[in-house]
Amino acid sequence: MHEGAPAQAGAPLHDGDAGGRPANDHVRFDHAAGRPAARALLWPHRSMPPEGFAWTIGIAASLIAVPLLAFVGTMAMWGLLPFVVLAIWGLWYFLRRNYRDGTLQEELVLWSDRIELRRSDPSGRLREWHANPHWVRVEIYESGGPVENYVTLRGGGREVELGAFLSSDERKGLHEELTGRLARLPR
Repeated sequence: MHEGAPAQAGAPLHDGDAGGRPANDHVRFDHAAGRPAARALLWPHRSMPPEGFAWTIGIAASLIAVPLLAFVGTMAMWGLLPFVVLAIWGLWYFLRRNYRDGTLQEELVLWSDRIELRRSDPSGRLREWHANPHWVRVEIYESGGPVENYVTLRGGGREVELGAFLSSDERKGLHEELTGRLARLPR
């Protein structure tokens, strides 16, 4: 991934400047110049594409309706129909909600003199955090956090979570990559 290109969920940070060109070792990445040393865009994994949503609802509705066919033309059908409709609506609602919750994104941008984390929630709320990268510590809580291998950034008087929606292995890799990047920043 270079500047402007999204990474896969849990993808490592990549070098690059604003033009998407690889960074050179002799270039000092200066926040004032707008050239980040690294950037990562993180989002939750989506196991079902939008087409899968339509197929899932269609197949579920068909399978739920099959037993209802035995009651066509009887009063019992009218007693069962609301529950069938409620079950299909419930599946539709919770799949849509899950898909909407998957729109969460975190963007981490690293310069030699600044680190920024922007989190865009599914509701549209944008939360931002920044600090001097030389004072930032990347913490990993292997247990005792909300999730296994919970990663946080501590600096600027705050501690913020990073990539809590990633898998345990992805969070561990992100911790190692980011710790290494911060250690290699020019002073």
